[in-house]
Amino acid sequence: MPFWLARERCGQDSDWIQRFDPRFWTVNFPRPMMASVVTTGPDSLRVDCEFHHAGELAGLIWSSEDRHDHPLAAYATDRDYSRTTLRFRWRSSGVIPLDAVHGPTLTIEGRDASGAPRAWYVRLWNYAAGTPEDAAIELPFQALESGFLLPGEAVHAADIDRMFISLVPPGYAPGSTDALPARADGWVELSDIACDGARAVLAIGDVLVPPHGTGLATAYDDAFDQTPARLLRMAECLGYRGALVHYVGMSHFFRLGADGLALADGTLCAPAEAWHRSFFAEAARMGFEPIASLSFELLAQHCPEAWQQRASDGTPARTGWVPPSALLSPASEPAMAWLRAVATRFVGLMVDAVAHVRFQIGEPWWWILPDGRPCLYDDAAKAAFGGNPPVIADMRANLNKPKQDLLDAAGALLAAATRGIADAVRAAWSGGAEVMLLVFTPTVLDPAMPDARRANLPGGWAFPAYDRLQVEDYDWLTGGAEALRRAGYAKLDERLGYPLERQDYIAGFVLDPADAEPFWARIDAGLDEAAARGVPRTFVWAAPQVARDGYVRLPSSEENEVQSFDDVLYPLALGRDAGVSPEFLTSVAVTASGHERRNSLWSDARLRFDVGPGIRSEAELGVLIAFFRARRGAARGFRLSDPFDHSSNGMTGVPGPLDQPIGTGDGLISTFQLAKLYGEGDEPQVRPITRPRAETVRVSVGGVETTDFTLDPGGRVVLGSAPAAGVEVRAGFLFDVPVRFAEDRLDVTGAAFAAGEAPSVPLIEVRETPA
Repeated sequence: MPFWLARERCGQDSDWIQRFDPRFWTVNFPRPMMASVVTTGPDSLRVDCEFHHAGELAGLIWSSEDRHDHPLAAYATDRDYSRTTLRFRWRSSGVIPLDAVHGPTLTIEGRDASGAPRAWYVRLWNYAAGTPEDAAIELPFQALESGFLLPGEAVHAADIDRMFISLVPPGYAPGSTDALPARADGWVELSDIACDGARAVLAIGDVLVPPHGTGLATAYDDAFDQTPARLLRMAECLGYRGALVHYVGMSHFFRLGADGLALADGTLCAPAEAWHRSFFAEAARMGFEPIASLSFELLAQHCPEAWQQRASDGTPARTGWVPPSALLSPASEPAMAWLRAVATRFVGLMVDAVAHVRFQIGEPWWWILPDGRPCLYDDAAKAAFGGNPPVIADMRANLNKPKQDLLDAAGALLAAATRGIADAVRAAWSGGAEVMLLVFTPTVLDPAMPDARRANLPGGWAFPAYDRLQVEDYDWLTGGAEALRRAGYAKLDERLGYPLERQDYIAGFVLDPADAEPFWARIDAGLDEAAARGVPRTFVWAAPQVARDGYVRLPSSEENEVQSFDDVLYPLALGRDAGVSPEFLTSVAVTASGHERRNSLWSDARLRFDVGPGIRSEAELGVLIAFFRARRGAARGFRLSDPFDHSSNGMTGVPGPLDQPIGTGDGLISTFQLAKLYGEGDEPQVRPITRPRAETVRVSVGGVETTDFTLDPGGRVVLGSAPAAGVEVRAGFLFDVPVRFAEDRLDVTGAAFAAGEAPSVPLIEVRETPA
């Protein structure tokens, strides 16, 4: 499917929004406190906060530059507020009020009249009318003054980068890391938000990409700082509809106890609860079908020690993220009870908003350290495995039966843990929740660790244990590991048995923006490949990278969906009288001195044929007319056997497996395009072969013929395994030329034909782009 990496709007539709539109405010704060912002109406928003330490401060932010949205959906940058006035009603509770020291302050960051970076601190109480917790505030930027009391220093409002309103708890002490006596819960509401004066509106991207059938994946850990309305607006703008995967994350959703650890009862923090309540309601209103996703990861600094998976020497399982997350042990009943409780709470939020509960259990597994040691040895796991399980030093080694038995037992424990979560989800909603399981094949099917699947792909997951199986393989996808991906799909089908109509595919992701160009091409092709395999639902992981890199997936046009090629052979023998004309396109510039500069515009020749001289009888003429009508003139292509060049061996020889080089292995790629080379030296003319005779194709790897391959449409040879780096792949074949009638009219006269005059029947080669 076509796609585009948009860097900026270039003539696409735009609209106007009021400056300070509530959808586009963000929040920021230091951990472990939590805050969120949601819209509560077209001109109102609400911020919820949970403070744990005396020095914590949350900022409600308006940025002059939109750094969150996709380039086609972003609002325009405008740093000049000098003749703008912002008005809103302020209501608050649980934070220091407007009139107090350290009360809500508008910090403005920008540059002064000389261009030097500056910050100004505008006390909101100086511009308020009402009580310290319920007031009307008016901020005329051209007259704002910085300072605790007025008069103060004038604010230069013509060059502002961003501004934020500070929110702090009672007992606030700047810079302090001391714990508060008790968790402080606070909230702020801004309503009746209005902007007047010059530059009171901003242009904003208003594209509406037609639905393309692909879903989007989001994550709370990535989107906690923005409003759900903003996130979902972007998804709709970019053509995403229907099912939407939402990972609730591993770091921001849970409430912390006084010890800094997640509460064992699975309570959600108020900011996350408010955010998700808004998210599910807005998603339902816009026609999305959210899928809540919960994984076995938990931010390590907030994870109880006894819940964590560990290696045999006590090393805790840790992901590579910074800060790292811990992996919850399937053997730890408190940890699994916490997951079940969290799942139940999210189901409760969904039930209030959506018509049907959809839930994903995401990437459940026993962690394996980079040196190959599995994390099967936390106290709860050792107890479950008999108290003294055998130590596996390296999963890449050949394992004996006791160690394989241990992995089988670990797999059964993992299957029981995920089944417990699924049962909790189904019990929480009587309407019949749809529960899905997400598997990451590069980990669970790592070919260097063939026994890992015993623990991480247990038979207890086999269909119909879950309603759908969701598969992601982004390490292999973006790395070009085609053979591993194909083998992974086959192994999943063999081991778990989910029919294709019960599978989903999730493609992604691009961690480093420097990889955007090659990785998005592979991701987009992976989505197409999954659809071609018959997978009914595909998703892009994830929204932040889509926005950052400007990825736009475009729907296929109806024109492209029409079958314009009939895979049939021209029915008449051409003979030696037929005309064949290969042509290139070269621009030639002649200088004043008579020298030439030549530029070859085509890398491959385009063939023209005249098959009229091959017509020998009225019967053959009838066959031609019938064939011409069946092709609707020039509308539909077909195969033609070129009598002068149809073999990989010379021009017309018998093909052999060593005839033509078609690629060199790199240990990952297993698909190679058939091609024929013309000429000698380092730069032969390369002709892609898209219409081979399948029964004639022979392939060799490293000089040895192999039958372990399949032939995909478009002349692509797919080997059963990826050739090692540097190994040459060669092939032999017979082939046809894709052609069409050059004209929509066929001129034949009976008198001329009876007199022996051959009709002219021109054909022209159809360019086919190798997949």
